[in-house]
Amino acid sequence: MPLAIVTGSDSGIGRATAVALAQAGYDVGITWRSDQVGAQGTADEVRATGRAAHIAHLDLGDPATAAGIIDGLAEELGGLDVLVNNAGGGNAGPVLEIELDDLAQTLNVNVVGSFACAQAAARRMISAGTAGRIINVTSIHEHLPLPGAADYVAAKHALGGLTKSMALELAPHRITVNSVAPGQIATEMTGNDDVDPHTIERPKIPLRRPGDAREVAAMIVALAGPGGGYTTGASLLVDGGMALVGPALAN
Repeated sequence: MPLAIVTGSDSGIGRATAVALAQAGYDVGITWRSDQVGAQGTADEVRATGRAAHIAHLDLGDPATAAGIIDGLAEELGGLDVLVNNAGGGNAGPVLEIELDDLAQTLNVNVVGSFACAQAAARRMISAGTAGRIINVTSIHEHLPLPGAADYVAAKHALGGLTKSMALELAPHRITVNSVAPGQIATEMTGNDDVDPHTIERPKIPLRRPGDAREVAAMIVALAGPGGGYTTGASLLVDGGMALVGPALAN
């Protein structure tokens, strides 16, 4: 049976991804930073599909702990085929007002922490001879800037570059590395948690609505499965066409 870890899977895109992977036959490792109850809810949904779920606390603000958490969950699962680096975050504010400590924290969570998780997963996959998958959840801001979010934009650009570099180096080991770049998704992060995105009007987005976390999860599951075996170093936008007009104009 395939085995996956999804970081930041206590809510939103991470939760939808963990459940979608379970529905596709994966046992799933779940991590949380501040919402243990949410992580337990994700685990309950995974187990309801008949798959196993294991939970661990992971705070990428302290990236030195990340490798040990990934290794521990992989041991509980009995191996690792897929890592989804979903945990992330950032601070809002004008570039002239961003504190260096806040910038460092955003980079730690989105880049250093994600690197540590991916490195641990890759080492384990290589050791086991696994043709694995690493999927980094970035953002439309991996590609396009947004005023008032310079630290987040910088971090997601960096994670996109890391994705491509890892894809090149890990290809000889039959490990693919890709990113999925969501646009505006109806989650807690955008203030639309538990809202049907089809009921929300966003006239400046070409598809005229925000996305559903399950639509992002479906792309991740596709990359994780057999059909994703020849895709590496790619960044797949799930944005309703927002990149065609630019996020600054679509908000």
